[in-house]
Amino acid sequence: MRLLLLEDDPILGEGLRDYLRVEGHVVDWFTRLDDVKGLANEPYDALLVDWQLPDGSGLDWVRSLRERDIRTPALMLTARDLVHERVGALDSGLDDYLVKPFAPEELVARIRAVLRRASGSAGPRKRIGDVEIDLAARAAFVDGVRVDLTAREWTVLEALVHRAGRIVPKSDLESLMLGFEGELSSNALEVYVSAIRRKLRPQLIETVRGLGYRVNA
Repeated sequence: MRLLLLEDDPILGEGLRDYLRVEGHVVDWFTRLDDVKGLANEPYDALLVDWQLPDGSGLDWVRSLRERDIRTPALMLTARDLVHERVGALDSGLDDYLVKPFAPEELVARIRAVLRRASGSAGPRKRIGDVEIDLAARAAFVDGVRVDLTAREWTVLEALVHRAGRIVPKSDLESLMLGFEGELSSNALEVYVSAIRRKLRPQLIETVRGLGYRVNA
């Protein structure tokens, strides 16, 4: 998953970024609202947002996204724990609310739960033909037999599965794989898609010529 983390506490921000990266996720960490104002259309799987930031309110930023019909799942990370604050934040467009301090394992589980709801999936496992994908375990199975994928192959598959039924442009897939931290060679994405098809099923990922790729749920 590609995650945007908006957290001004340097110790917490660095700790969460490093933990999430070890878990295999791409994390873009920012400390101020000014840093993210131009990122509304960047492809993210989820937004992790602190409420009170040095230059404004993370909640107000999420509200502004919802007013523009940007539906990227958003989780509030905050020390505010009054009932009316939680209710108000959730009613403003937040998908979940986590009170500090919290265990990073719980944060990851909540992200998975929010993404399942966003994709319309009841559980962590998604079946496409005879391929089963366990998003919680980060594992793929063909006819019940586990198939090993590299970290990059899994990132591509996960991004497509979370957006099942939708065409994902090549540029978005590349951003979801790397964030702002690197570049891929010109044909790297095609190599990863080809490897996934070979290991799982050729028909699993559809190429929509001139537009991108799609997994049909």
